[in-house]
Parts: sequence; C-alpha cells; structure tokens
Amino acid sequence: MRFISFRWLLVLGSLVLPSITVRAQATTVKSSVTALLKASRWQKRVLLLCAPTATDATLLRQRQLLAPARADLAARDLLVHEVLLTQLSSADKKYLTETLRVAPANFTAVLIGKDGGAKRRETEPVTPASLFSTIDVMPMRQQEMRQAKQQ
Repeated sequence: MRFISFRWLLVLGSLVLPSITVRAQATTVKSSVTALLKASRWQKRVLLLCAPTATDATLLRQRQLLAPARADLAARDLLVHEVLLTQLSSADKKYLTETLRVAPANFTAVLIGKDGGAKRRETEPVTPASLFSTIDVMPMRQQEMRQAKQQ
C-alpha cells in the first residue's frame, strides 16, 4: 500500500476545493431572492439585476458595465445577483413587485444595503462610478473605509 505525501494531499485539495466552492455558490444563486437577501443581511450589499429574460438588452449592457469593476465590487462587499423575472416563485415575484417596486416586464437594478433596505433603484444600466458614489457615502461604508485605513 502506498502512502500519499502531505504535499500531494494539499495539491489535490486545492483542485477539489474550488469545485466545491463553485457548487456552493451555484446553490446559493438558485435559492429564492428573499432567502438570498436574508442571508446577505449585515454581511453583503446586494445589487439585484432584474430582467424579464437572460437576453434582455439592458441586462446585457449592465453586465458589460460591471465586468471590469469586479475588484471594486468586492472591495465594497457587493454581491451582484441576476434575477430572471419569468423564473421566479410566486412569493419572490410578489416581494419584488410589491416591496421593491420592480416592474415585471422591464429591467430594474435595485441596490440593497447591508441593513436590508433598498438604497437605489434604476430602470437603466448604472455605471460602476455612479453605483460606487452611492455606496461610498453610506455610513456603514464610511466606517469600513476608516477601519481599512487603520489597519
């Protein structure tokens, strides 16, 4: 019987862990919108990109705008979550339309703060700079930036 060295176990573990992480994220993404927002509360800001279909032109443009800003999104603890309005449960549809005031037939971007409240709502793609200016004036973000300077 051959023993695998500790070094090889580390290499194998590094190959297996990313796939586990990806699966875990995919499971989270497929959960309900309300569950996602509940799990993110006090942990992450959430940008909901709501569109009728995955090929919606406005959604595609929003993806293009956000793609180069991934590091800045992460620095602000911002989770971007696409919501296809045709694929939601009735409870999620009700929450989005009644609570967050999302029109089911149109693109809407909703910024949710760490406290769970809607901070910004747009029906057109929002630039990263505009989005970051909204986030960076929030009291919790100001506190995060002060703490980062002290470290």
